[in-house]
This record gives sequence, C-alpha cells and structure tokens, in this order.
Amino acid sequence: MLALSVACTAAAVAWIYLLAGHGGYWRTSEWLPRVAAEPGAWPDVVAVVPARNEAEMLPVTLPALLGQAYPGSLTVIVVDDGSSDGTGAVAARIARPPGRPLRVIAGARPPGGERWAGKVWAMDQGLRAAGPVAPGEDGYLLFTDADIAWEAHQLRRLVAAAEGDDRDLVSQMALLRTAAGWERVVVPAFVYFFAQLYPFRRVNVPGSRTAAAAGGCMLVRRRALAGGLAPMSDALIDDVALGRMVKRQRGRTWLGLTRQVVSVRPYPGLTSLWQMVARSAYTQLRYSPAVLAGTLAGLLFLYLLPPAGAVIGLVALLAGGEQGPAALAAGAGLAGWALMSLSYLPMLRLYRLSPLRAPGLPLIALLYAAMTADSARRHYAGRGAEWRGRTTDTR
Repeated sequence: MLALSVACTAAAVAWIYLLAGHGGYWRTSEWLPRVAAEPGAWPDVVAVVPARNEAEMLPVTLPALLGQAYPGSLTVIVVDDGSSDGTGAVAARIARPPGRPLRVIAGARPPGGERWAGKVWAMDQGLRAAGPVAPGEDGYLLFTDADIAWEAHQLRRLVAAAEGDDRDLVSQMALLRTAAGWERVVVPAFVYFFAQLYPFRRVNVPGSRTAAAAGGCMLVRRRALAGGLAPMSDALIDDVALGRMVKRQRGRTWLGLTRQVVSVRPYPGLTSLWQMVARSAYTQLRYSPAVLAGTLAGLLFLYLLPPAGAVIGLVALLAGGEQGPAALAAGAGLAGWALMSLSYLPMLRLYRLSPLRAPGLPLIALLYAAMTADSARRHYAGRGAEWRGRTTDTR
C-alpha cells in the first residue's frame, strides 16, 4: 500500500504540472488571431484537395469550397489519387460558381526510385499543378481534405489572419463528427491527446521546437513551399510533417480550433475509429519499441493509476487496513482523477457533450493504449498504414 500511495502522489504531481506547465494544452482558447484590418489587396489562393475514393464525400463538401466568399482569386485543384470509385468524374461534374475554376487532375505514380507517402505525393502533384507565382507576387496554397465542409467566409478569415499576423502557415483543427455513440467517446479524446502531444500555444510561438498542423485545413504561403514537398516525401503524418518543415525554415506558424471548418466523414462504429487511430499511432512513435513501451507505461501511470489507487485506497480504509498509506493512496488518487477530469471539460464543452463524461477519461485512455499497441502489431505484420483502399508497408 505504501508503494501505491507514493505512485499515486507522483501521478497527482504530474497532473499538476500538465495543467499548470504544459503549454495550456487542455484549454480550447486558441482561435484565429484577431487582425486590425483586412488586406488591401487579397492574394491569390489555390486550394488542393487530395481525393482517394471520395465520390461520396465530394458532392457534399466541394460546392462549399468552390462557393467561398473570398474577395481574391481562388482556384480549386482536385487530385484524383488512384481512386477506383469514379472520384475524378464526380468532381468534374460538380457545378462551379462563376469565376471559381475547378481542375481535376489524375494522380500519377511517383518517379521510379523515389519514395513518397501516398497523400503527400498527391499534395505535391497539386502543388506542381498550381504552377509558379508571378515575379514579385506570393499567394497561398490551401491544403484541405475531401471530407471537410467550409463555412462560406472562412477562407477570407484565414487569409486575413495569415496576412495580418504575418504567418507562413495557418491551420485549424476541423471540428470532427460526433453524431454516433462511439464518435462521442473517441473523437473528443483524439483532439485532446493531439493537443497534449503538440500544445497549440507552443506551436504558435515563433522559434519554439513544437511544430504541428491539422491536415484538414492548412493555409501555406507559397514562398514557404518554394522547394516543394520533397523534404517530407515519406511522411505518413503529413500535417505534423508540414508544420515541422515550415518551422525548420524559420517560418511562423499558427494552429488552433474552429467551428467553421467541419469534417463530415462518418465513423459509425468502433472499427472505423480504431482504424483511424491505429493506422498512424506507431508512426507517431517513430516505430520505436522503446518509445512504444514508454508511451503505454505513461498512459497507464497518468490515466489508470489515479482511479485505481483511489478505489483500492478507499476499499482498504473501509476494511480497516493501514490508515496512513491507504488514506494517502485514496486522496492522491482522487486528486489525480479530479485533475484529469477537469482538464477534459473544455474539450467536451467544445463538442457540446455532457461534462459527466469527463470521469470516464481513464477508460478512453485505456482504449487508446490498445489502439496504439495494435498499431505496432500492424506495423510488424507489414500493414502499418491502411487507409481508403491503400496499404503501405511501413517496415
């Protein structure tokens, strides 16, 4: 019992640090920077949509992207990334508002001998199709996904924020769908854990080592992509890789939250959500067994130990066991559990879910630990990145 009480105390101290000193990761206060005025001249924007087997999604999302109330020039390029469901033909048939050009290009295979991750190669082909900018001009590339629905004025706000705050990359974490039961369990925690890995406030500090972006909405200044995407060609987690690439060039980046950029992709059951997490979790750990072991141990220590210590300590107290260690285990366990629940409340509020879900975070963390372990198993089985009909051998 003494060892348990010491461990629970250490976990409670760790939670105090996470809430007070880890970049405010749990806060949901990072929204688009306010700017004093909009640009006098609106720069050109080329939106690139990598699309693989998205014939069902594009009729829902592409018209909103084409219909953006943006004062400058906007061109949309859909890269049909080897689809087998007629994605390219569906995109070509979608009606276009006047003045908003839509180009659909068929994705090609990477040149022989070059190793590219599928989505990054599609993004690079869209970048190449956008062509060079005119001398003395710059403009922006907008990388977005086929399942992302855009509020009509959001591109205008993004460009105004990038121009007014002098940012080379402005990215917003799309509001994910939480209509189904398992979506309400897994999705808010997905964003919560992402922010814990990459605290948005630290991402937004120029010169900081923390770099990330959110793949559904990444507005990038053209000059930051002058060398193309070759430096991140094999990145399976394209958004984090893009954020790192821009920061390595001493670019200024910004990452935050939004309600105006929404993912409409459904994840009706646990299987599809499990696939979403497991396809890239071990990649995030750099395929390291040591980092995997440390991550799983950390999840158990931070999220499972406090409630377990609280329950065991309370049972020992009721049974008349060692009062001092049992009381310390119960008290420290309850404190750690309360702090982690408190840290989860802002994310539940963002997704308009009941705060009564917060004490269940330990069980969700256990689920994510299982997904992470399964991601490693898939890697060593030779199918580490399965997504939309494509399997990448990551060994």
